[in-house]
This record gives sequence, structure tokens and C-alpha cells, in this order.
Amino acid sequence: MEPTARSRVRRLAERAAYDPATVEGILDAGVVAHVGIAWHGAPVVIPMAYARVRDTVYVHGSTASRIMRTLKTGDAMCITVTIVDGIVLARSAFNMGMNYRSVVIHGHARLVADPAERMTAFRAIMDHVVPGHWEQVRAPNEAELRQTLVTAVTLDEVSAKVRVGGPEDEPEDMGLPVWAGEIPLRTVADPAVADDHVLAGVDPPASVTDYSRHFGAGDAF
Repeated sequence: MEPTARSRVRRLAERAAYDPATVEGILDAGVVAHVGIAWHGAPVVIPMAYARVRDTVYVHGSTASRIMRTLKTGDAMCITVTIVDGIVLARSAFNMGMNYRSVVIHGHARLVADPAERMTAFRAIMDHVVPGHWEQVRAPNEAELRQTLVTAVTLDEVSAKVRVGGPEDEPEDMGLPVWAGEIPLRTVADPAVADDHVLAGVDPPASVTDYSRHFGAGDAF
């Protein structure tokens, strides 16, 4: 993935990555994408579920939503996915920060009209959030399909940015009597809680009881 004028990272460029393995790994580990559009001349950013299928990222939503109505026009849009891995505490306020992995995608979404591709997107998004759960639920019916728009954007203009490690203090601050280091963060799933109306004798499927998503190197949530 060669960077373009829009996707090239300029601030702290040494943290940038453009290779597919890094970009796709972050997209696959994330849960929520923030999708940005221009709405009547003003920026709007909405958190959305998403999924990556090869070099394409899908999102879906109601036909009545402003973000989906805008995306289907093909106007310029942006998608960001961020995973915070830790809080970095430095000896100075200026050098405090975070360890993170992020991806920024620039592009123009296309409306997905093909029924087979639409169903692929529906399944991919559910299985991205809860792996294997598509097989446990009723598939969308015709009325639900008519109420839902699906859009796709390819990973043509994309960049990743990653920070790891401890604080980067100034040499003159190293002797200060201040604790410095990292508070690692990770997302952990608690035991599932059944809805009050689950029928008697219906047990949670393996997609629920064994819920575990790859979140990062050696971590799961």
C-alpha cells in the first residue's frame, strides 16, 4: 500500500506503517470504526460496527440515517479505527501519552447493491463483533434488508500508526523524583447475561460461552 498525499503520515512519521499486514491486523483487532462525513458543510463523525473482507471495509445502517445516505452518494469520507494499549506516564506533563494502534482510511464509499455481497457484509460484520454467531441467529428478512444500506470502501488510501514502549522524557528530567512508566490497558469480556425472555432450555451457544477475540499480541477479550 503506497501512501498518497492524503494518507501519508507527517506528524511522527516514524510511527507510520503502510504494509497490509499491519493495517489489516489493526482493523481485525478493532471493534468500532469512527466514520467521518461532511453534512451540510459541517463534519460529522459517527461510531459504527464494521468488518474487513480482504481489501474492503463494510459498514451498514438504516436507510434513514444521514451517514448512510451520505456514504451512498460516493462523497469523500474517512474511517478511523483506534486501539488504546496503554497510558504512558512520563516525568513531565508534556511527554505523557498513550500506546496505541490506529488506522485511517480515506476514500469514497460505494453502495453495495448485489444481494450476495450484501449478505456477505451482514455476516462479516456480525462475525467480526462476535465470531461464529451468524450461524446462531435468524438471518435478516426481506423487510429488514430493504431498511438497511450497505456501503464498502477499499483499502486504497490507508495508513497505520503505532506507538509502543515507555515514556520519552527529556534528559534533564531523568533525575526528577517522579514515577514514570506505562499502565497497560486491555478489554476483557465479563460472563454473558441472558435476556429475561430467553426460552427455557435454551443455552448460550459456543460463540457466547467461548467468546474470545484476538485484540493484540498475546491478548484476548
